[in-house]
Amino acid sequence: MGFLENIGTFLQDQVFGMKWLNAGIGRFLSLFGLDVTGRIGGSVRFFLYDTVKITVLLCFLIFLISYVQSYFPPEKSRKILGRFHGVWANIVAALLGTVTPFCSCSSIPLFIGFTGAGLPLGVTFSFLISSPMVDLGSLVLLTSIFGWNVAVVYVVFGLIIAVAGGTLIEKLHMETYVEDFIKNVPAADIEAVSVSQNDRFTYAGAQVAFTFKKVFPYILVGVGIGAVIHNWIPETWIETVLGSGNPFGVVLAVLLGVPLYADIFGTIPVAEALLFKGAQLGTVLSFMMAVTTLSLPSLIMLRKAVKPKLLGTFIGICTAGIMLAGYLFNALQFLFI
Repeated sequence: MGFLENIGTFLQDQVFGMKWLNAGIGRFLSLFGLDVTGRIGGSVRFFLYDTVKITVLLCFLIFLISYVQSYFPPEKSRKILGRFHGVWANIVAALLGTVTPFCSCSSIPLFIGFTGAGLPLGVTFSFLISSPMVDLGSLVLLTSIFGWNVAVVYVVFGLIIAVAGGTLIEKLHMETYVEDFIKNVPAADIEAVSVSQNDRFTYAGAQVAFTFKKVFPYILVGVGIGAVIHNWIPETWIETVLGSGNPFGVVLAVLLGVPLYADIFGTIPVAEALLFKGAQLGTVLSFMMAVTTLSLPSLIMLRKAVKPKLLGTFIGICTAGIMLAGYLFNALQFLFI
């Protein structure tokens, strides 16, 4: 048992967490006379360490997930979803969302295609909620920062929100609140062509280059904000606003996260710094969920596809689910850290 625990600790700290990299950067900066325990040196160390770590994980994860995704093109995904009914269809849609694009804006075109193809509205919304909030990348990145237990529970909560949200929308029978042009989108019926392993590797490599160019600026911004919070913002400020003494910390975190636009890679360093400064775990994770699922740009795009009542219902369900998950995490925080 002790051997397995040692393996788990090694994977979390040295493989996913790359603590060896943090130590190496600290020694490198010390050679130039920077005090890595001070504000300036600590900020530089945090920025370099998180930028390199997240970039390495980003490229590896995008390649891996894109390779898996090559087996599930949109038409094949639609056919898979079409085989299931009831809550099982919502579960499969939520799970399918874990191997799709990393941000909410990238998921909306797929949502439109699935809806136009005649899939149940609740099923497509389960996919839309799950895709940006929960993916294989978030599982690895959260493990690198918070540990495997937090990562697994975060993914489980995200899937529950996706399944419950889609099921509720289905029960409300809101099909009439989808814009007419979505209903008239012709469904593709193209047989899957044979794809070689070389094609899959080429596709995965292209996705790495494309996504990296798109995401890297947000990583720099997120790491920069995290460095400022980590080394310049007093702990008492964070504890007052987002700590256990404020029962509305989760609400504030969600409201703060909605207008922002980022993905899991850009949000992680901010969350890491907030937790280090005394914010509650559930409050930090609810902030991450809100940023990735309810960003303002994605809501503007979604408004083009659905009418205000359905959009408002989607926002309300996601917000309530994220807040509930945040408070549950806070109540059970002692089990995770």
